[in-house]
Amino acid sequence: MKRLSFFLVTLLAVLTADACTSAIVSGCLTANGRPLLWKNRDTGEQNNRVERHKAHNGLLEFVALFDARDTRDTAAWMGFNERGFAIMNTASYNLNKDNVPAKDMDREGVVMRYALERCVTVDDFERLLQQWKKPMGVEANFGVIDAYGNGAYFETGNYSYTRYDLSDEPSGILTRTNYSFSGRADEGQGYIRHENEKHLLEPFIAQKNITPATFTEVLSRTFYHSMRGKDYTYSEQWVVDQDFIPRAISTASVVIEGVLPGEHPGLTTMWIALGYPPCAEVFACWTGEGGVPDVLRGTTAQRHSVQCDLVGKREAEVFHNKRGNGKRYIDLSKLYNSAGTGYCQQLIPKNMEAYRQGYAQLERRRLALTARR
Repeated sequence: MKRLSFFLVTLLAVLTADACTSAIVSGCLTANGRPLLWKNRDTGEQNNRVERHKAHNGLLEFVALFDARDTRDTAAWMGFNERGFAIMNTASYNLNKDNVPAKDMDREGVVMRYALERCVTVDDFERLLQQWKKPMGVEANFGVIDAYGNGAYFETGNYSYTRYDLSDEPSGILTRTNYSFSGRADEGQGYIRHENEKHLLEPFIAQKNITPATFTEVLSRTFYHSMRGKDYTYSEQWVVDQDFIPRAISTASVVIEGVLPGEHPGLTTMWIALGYPPCAEVFACWTGEGGVPDVLRGTTAQRHSVQCDLVGKREAEVFHNKRGNGKRYIDLSKLYNSAGTGYCQQLIPKNMEAYRQGYAQLERRRLALTARR
């Protein structure tokens, strides 16, 4: 009975655990020369929001993604600060092999909030990991960039980490899902999603024209399956929701666009499709007063984001079959159809216009920040 109970608990943990797809992109591969940090967040907590925290007591101002239920904003799941430092994570499942109690784990968000309040460079984050009390209570691939053109993944367990620098990668891009390259071989999760990601990025890498929209409008809205070698995006109505980049548990697609070395770090921009990405609009966020649109913030009585709640209603239409195992199937006709009325078909042009307006706003911000110097 004890063995059965352990198996059931372990199975439940695997089925509900966080699982994300991510990338760090060098400016040599982007359309405007600026680095990108991306995360398609998968989590059992469907209600996400974005909040800005002002500088205080020597700590830095930052903007980050939080769970609605985290009323004290103790755990940040992706964000950036006023100095141009940005961070995200993907859960890893092949690093730790210890007896740290479950109650002392899942501290990744706490580490990331702490880093956002204090770190300026990638090296600062490494020092933070070195100094953090062990066991750290984490098993993750932390991805970071800074305003000096640096980027790295830190595959981090309870007692140690392995650093992978973007500058050491000839291709100019690093990608991770839910296993660590330095971890136990063939364990962990996200192998199929990782191949999906690499396949979908190939043409953009070849042309060196990756943009934030590449992630929010292509990777997070495409139903390509690498194991089957097939793109289901337009091909079928009902498809099992498994091993695609966007999944029912996807709650945001977030791209942080860094700055060129020497540019004002206040130009760091977070582009976010909040909620189930295929059904979500894109918004731009910055540090400073008014930098986070109110529709993204936790303004309801439950601290939900109005935007996330809206997107949640659309997602319910995509996963509308609740009988038996029907809840595991995507109705792709709600996203793409021959009439052109699917949510993706309507939102992608709208989002490309949002990008155009966002970059125009960024230019106005650039002029204002330059004038202050």
